[in-house]
Amino acid sequence: MSVIYHLARHSEWRAAERRGRYDGTADDIRDGFLHFSTADQVAESAARHRRGETGILLVAADADRLGDALRWEPSRGGALFPHLYGALPLDAVRWTAPLPLGADGLHRFPSLD
Repeated sequence: MSVIYHLARHSEWRAAERRGRYDGTADDIRDGFLHFSTADQVAESAARHRRGETGILLVAADADRLGDALRWEPSRGGALFPHLYGALPLDAVRWTAPLPLGADGLHRFPSLD
């Protein structure tokens, strides 16, 4: 199983739980896909795009369950990032975890081994 990670706002995630699917953030909707990262990329993604923001959840999804809607595309520095073209089905989510902020404004991550 290959796990990829998304940074969701708590309120948007709770709404997704009620709907049974996650449609993404305003940025995802604007860009036409849900932004995901690998374990090696997600901390830098959080620092760049969610620094200092409270109420962020780390969403771990099973990439193998997302089918052809998941594409690996070049982004930051040419690195390949996973992008999901469509809603995230909640049955593909392995777990979620809150990301508390440190005094430096950076999120503290659980072990992603």
